[in-house]
Amino acid sequence: MLYFCSMRHRLYFLIILLLPAVAATAQKWDLRKCVDYALANNITIKQTDLQSTLAKLTLNQSKMGQYPGLSFSSNESFNSGRNQSPTSYSLVTQSYLSSGFQLQTSAEIFNWFSKRNAILANEWELAAANASTDKLKNDIALVVANSYLQILLAKEQEEIAKVQLEQSKAQLVNTRKMVDAGSLPELNASEQEAQVARDSSTYITAIGNTTQSVLNLKAYMSLDAATPFEVDTPPVDLIPLEKIADLQPDFVYNLAVANLPQQKYNDFKLKAAQKSVLSTKGAMYPTISAFGSLGSSYVASFNIPAYTSSTVIGKTGLQADAGGGVYYDVLGPITSYTPNGTAKSNPFFNQLSDNFRQSVGVSLSVPIFNGSSLRTNYERSKVNVLNLQYQQQADNLKLKQDIYGAYNSAMVALQKYEAGKKTVEAAQKSFDFSQKRWDVGMLSTFELITNQNNLTTAKLQNSLNHFDYVFKMKVLEFYKGQGLKL
Repeated sequence: MLYFCSMRHRLYFLIILLLPAVAATAQKWDLRKCVDYALANNITIKQTDLQSTLAKLTLNQSKMGQYPGLSFSSNESFNSGRNQSPTSYSLVTQSYLSSGFQLQTSAEIFNWFSKRNAILANEWELAAANASTDKLKNDIALVVANSYLQILLAKEQEEIAKVQLEQSKAQLVNTRKMVDAGSLPELNASEQEAQVARDSSTYITAIGNTTQSVLNLKAYMSLDAATPFEVDTPPVDLIPLEKIADLQPDFVYNLAVANLPQQKYNDFKLKAAQKSVLSTKGAMYPTISAFGSLGSSYVASFNIPAYTSSTVIGKTGLQADAGGGVYYDVLGPITSYTPNGTAKSNPFFNQLSDNFRQSVGVSLSVPIFNGSSLRTNYERSKVNVLNLQYQQQADNLKLKQDIYGAYNSAMVALQKYEAGKKTVEAAQKSFDFSQKRWDVGMLSTFELITNQNNLTTAKLQNSLNHFDYVFKMKVLEFYKGQGLKL
């Protein structure tokens, strides 16, 4: 039983020791994961995406502008002194509270399609904003891919420097033995020690380059610099590349014009500007609108005197001529009013009903003179179309130049890579022969070190050429506008 518990504890302890290694393996980032993370978290992309949100809000607002407007207004006021009653419209001298309510609507019936063209312009503006975000995503993906390749290059150069350092240390051990045996002078050991020091410096520099490359990639990914991070390092030969014969410049250019977000952005902006021309032109013509309103009012008076009336037959103050100089007083009903306290205002809802009013009509608005603002907007929109057309031509011309330049760079990189492989083969043979001659004492240590440095330099340069060729090919593939093949 004790043995079983002991074995179980050992198993637990072994699992705990293995967990960090498993976690580290699970945290490795391949190129696809790096690109996806950057696209989801890059702050610049998030800021650019906000422009698409704003463009969508503008589009929705312009669409809602097609529907009739509706508004409700109310006012409350205290009035004193001689003024006009809001219900009887007669002049009164009294204090009262008044309330007014109005519900009104209006709608444009015909405006020469100005609003419709404005909506179409905003639709193209939204498409352009989305294309702008797509362009930034493509650029970020390309930058992340380049940074990822730089890490792979740095790691490979680090490995080359490490192997070189180990070889130099092994040679130093053998040289020291031969010096101690008296078969070689002390100078050989000193030269070999100097070579070990130089190779150590190269290895340390390579480690620093790898660390810096990782930090650069984290920055493009918007990943915290302190976050544990380890990239997956597949052999560079396994990175998929298209045949350069299938990437002729004219073929790539035709695909780029049709697929790249920048070219789509230019096309969408131009279409939006053309619709804006029609919208601003329509704004210069008369507009026919319909309108309608409902309203009512209420008055609450203070200290309204109340009277009791009584009517009797009496002299009216008029006389009738009976002839012969005889006049008779004219009798008639005479009404008198006796103060009898104060009266109350009519109830609120009764007044609203009594004072209820409606109106409906059609209006015509003709812009005659407005400081030439409408005409200026129209002319400005036409100039904007010309400017965007020139910009589109300039961007397409630059795109074609960039594609031809990328194709030429890829061809040069391929030739340098092929030549570099032959250089490495020659340097390897030279070093192997030098090692054999040095082993039998037919070559000085300085000459051996020179050949060894030449081999290291050739390997490092060939590694650089290889990654440069891969990246140049990825750039050429990128111009097709079909995404990066990772």
